[in-house]
Amino acid sequence: MQEKQKRSQGLDYPPARRSDHVDLIHGVRVPDPYRWLEDLDSAETRAWIEAQSALTSSYLGQLPGRDLIRRRIRELWNYEKFSPPFVRGGRTLYSYNDGLRNQGVLYVIDDKGAEPRVLLDPNALSPDGTIALTGAAMSEDGELLAYGLSSAGSDWQEWKVREIATGRDRPDRLEWLKFTAVAWTHDHKGFFYSRYDKPQEGSAHKATTHLHKLYYHRIGTAQEEDALVYERPDQPEWGFNARVSDDGNYLVISIWQGTRRENAVFIKDLTGRMSSVVELLNRFDASYTFIGNDGARFCFLTDLDAPLGRVVAIDLKQPDRRGWKEVIPESYDPLQVVSHVGDRFFAHYLHEASSAITIFDLDGKEMGEVALPGLGTAMGFFGRRGDRETYYLFSGFTTPGTVYRYDLEKGTSEVFRQPRVPFDPADYTTERVSYPSKDGTQIPMFLTHRKGLKKDGNNPTYLYGYGGFNVPLTPFFSIEHLVWMEMGGVYAQAILRGGGEHGTAWHEGGMKEKKQNVFDDFIAAAEWLTASGYTTRDRLAISGRSNGGLLVGACLIQRPDLFGACLAEVGVLDMLRFHKFTIGWAWTSDYGSPDDPGEFGVLLAYSPYHNVKRGTAYPATLITTGDHDDRVFPAHSFKFATALQDAQGGTAPILIRIETKAGHGMGKPTEKLIDEIADSSSFLASVLGVDARGLDRRGSEDRKAV
Repeated sequence: MQEKQKRSQGLDYPPARRSDHVDLIHGVRVPDPYRWLEDLDSAETRAWIEAQSALTSSYLGQLPGRDLIRRRIRELWNYEKFSPPFVRGGRTLYSYNDGLRNQGVLYVIDDKGAEPRVLLDPNALSPDGTIALTGAAMSEDGELLAYGLSSAGSDWQEWKVREIATGRDRPDRLEWLKFTAVAWTHDHKGFFYSRYDKPQEGSAHKATTHLHKLYYHRIGTAQEEDALVYERPDQPEWGFNARVSDDGNYLVISIWQGTRRENAVFIKDLTGRMSSVVELLNRFDASYTFIGNDGARFCFLTDLDAPLGRVVAIDLKQPDRRGWKEVIPESYDPLQVVSHVGDRFFAHYLHEASSAITIFDLDGKEMGEVALPGLGTAMGFFGRRGDRETYYLFSGFTTPGTVYRYDLEKGTSEVFRQPRVPFDPADYTTERVSYPSKDGTQIPMFLTHRKGLKKDGNNPTYLYGYGGFNVPLTPFFSIEHLVWMEMGGVYAQAILRGGGEHGTAWHEGGMKEKKQNVFDDFIAAAEWLTASGYTTRDRLAISGRSNGGLLVGACLIQRPDLFGACLAEVGVLDMLRFHKFTIGWAWTSDYGSPDDPGEFGVLLAYSPYHNVKRGTAYPATLITTGDHDDRVFPAHSFKFATALQDAQGGTAPILIRIETKAGHGMGKPTEKLIDEIADSSSFLASVLGVDARGLDRRGSEDRKAV
C-alpha cells in the first residue's frame, strides 16, 4: 500500500495501491501499476474516488477569491443565448436560453409574425438539469419533431417524437442511438437513424462500440419493428449517417470509419420500393460531403486532389470519375462547409483560422461575400432550394453569439437576435501572431487581452490548444476566458498542427508518427510568450480538453519546467489502452494503434501516463473528468492523477476533480459548468498569484452600466 505523501502545502494524497501489473507488448515490458482503477465500480476504486473528491473539494473550497470569481462568472453567464433558426413547413425552430437555465429551451414560431412559444423544455425533465437535448429534426411539413435526449452527459441517446401543434409526445421511443443523424422521408411517415445493439448489462459506459446499423422508423410503430436499411457485419468499424436529398428522392448514406478524414458515400433511390443501396464512392480515398442535388446531378465537397477542398458534381447516371465536373475550384484558403440554399452555394472558408463566407451560383460563378462583423466564427446557413432567406450565428473572442438573418434577394444581413453581456468589448483587443516551432514551421496564434497591456513579463497567461482530428480551433466566446482577462490575464489560442485550420497537409503534419509536432508547436508557443515579454513560467497556464487534454498531459510531462499550472480536462492520457474502451478504437486513425508494432513505440514515447517520472517537480495540475464519460473513459484521468501524485517531487498541488452525473461535456447543465469554471479559474488564480479582488469592483460597475 502506497503511503500518504505529505506536501508543503499541507496536502495528504489519498493512499493508492501500486500494483506490480506489467504488460508484455511487442516484446516490451510495460508497467501499469494502477490498472485496478479501470474497474470503476469496485469498492477500492469508489473509495479512491471519494477520497480524491474530498481532498479536491477541501482544497478548492478554501481558495482566496473563489467566491468573487464564481459570482462574476455567474453575472456574466446571465445573458441570452440563441441558435440559428431552422425552418420547415413554414415553422421556425430555434433554441433559446434566457441566461442561467441549465439547458436551452426549444421554441417554435408557427407563422411569420407569430409570437414564439415553448415547444420543448429539457429543464422540466430532471431536477438537476442533467437531461439534455442532443438533436432535433422537423418533418418536411413542420408537423412532427423527432428529438434526442441524453442523460448525465452520456453519448447514448433516446429519441422521441412530438406533435408540434399540440406539444404532445407520440408513443414512439427509440433507444441505444449514438453518433447519428435523423433524416425524415418527405411523406412525413418516418425517418432514418443509426444505432448500435443494446450493450451487455453494466457495460454501457465502458465497452467498445462496433457494428453501427442504419434503420428506418415508421411513426406509430415499436422500435422492434423498424426496418434494417443497411449494415456491414464484415466492416464492424463502419458507421452510418443518413440524409434525405432536398427533393426527397434519394437517401444519401455517408460511411465513416473511426475518425478518418476519408469516407465513403452510398446512395439509395427512395422512389422505388425495392431499390438497393448503390456504392457511389467506396474507395475511402478522400473526404466527401454531400451538398445537394439537381435531379441526378449530385454536388460534393471533397479534398480529392485538392488538399484545401473543392466542389465537384457527379452525374449518377454516369458516375465514372472521368465525367466529374469541378464546380468550385480549390482556393488559397481551406473550404470547410458548403450549403445549398435558394439558387446558390454558401461556401465557408477559413482565412487565417477565422470565418469567411463566399457565395457562388450553382455553376460555380462567384457572386460575392457575406459581410461578417469581424474576426470570428460563423455557423448556420441552413435551408432548402426554395428558401429566400437563411440564418447564421457569429461569435468571436469578445463577441457573444449573435444570430443574423441573411436576405438572398438583397444580399444583406440583419440582426435577428443579439444578446447583451455586462462587459464592454471595446476594452479588449485581439491580434494574430506567428512563431516558429521546433522544426521551423510557422504556427499562428490568437492573443486577446485588455487594451494597454504592458509586456513586462508579468501578465498571467492562459494558453489553450487542441491540435487533432482535423478539427479547426477558431475564435469563440467564453465567459471563462473573459473573466480571466478581467483579472488582467492574457488569453492565447495556438493553431497547432493536427487541426483542420489549414487543410489536409496541416492535419497530417500532426497525426500518428508526427504527433510530436503538435506538442512541439504548443511548447514553442509557451516559449514565445515568455521570450516576447508577455509572461513568465510562474504565471503561465496551459489548458486543453479531450485530445487537448492529451496535449496538456504530454507537454507537462515533457517540459515541467515551462509552466506554472496545467488544466488537463477529460484527456486521453493512456496511449496504450485508449482503443480498448467505448469509441476509443476510432482514434487510431489519428493516433495510430498500440497493436501495430511500428506505431506502438511512437505512442509509448509520449503517452503521459507511461512517462511520469518519480521525483520530478511537476507544475500545479488540476485534472478533470466525469464519472459518466463514455467518450474518453475516466480511468485515463484516474490513473494519470494518482501516478503524478505518487511521482511529485515538488511542492505544487496535483488534484483531480471528478464531476458526478456528467460525461465528456455534452449537455452539461449551466450550474455544473459555472461550478467547474469557478474551480479551475480560482485554482489558476491561486497558483499563479492572480488577484481576483478587482472583479468585485468591475461587477458593480457593469451592473450600473446595464
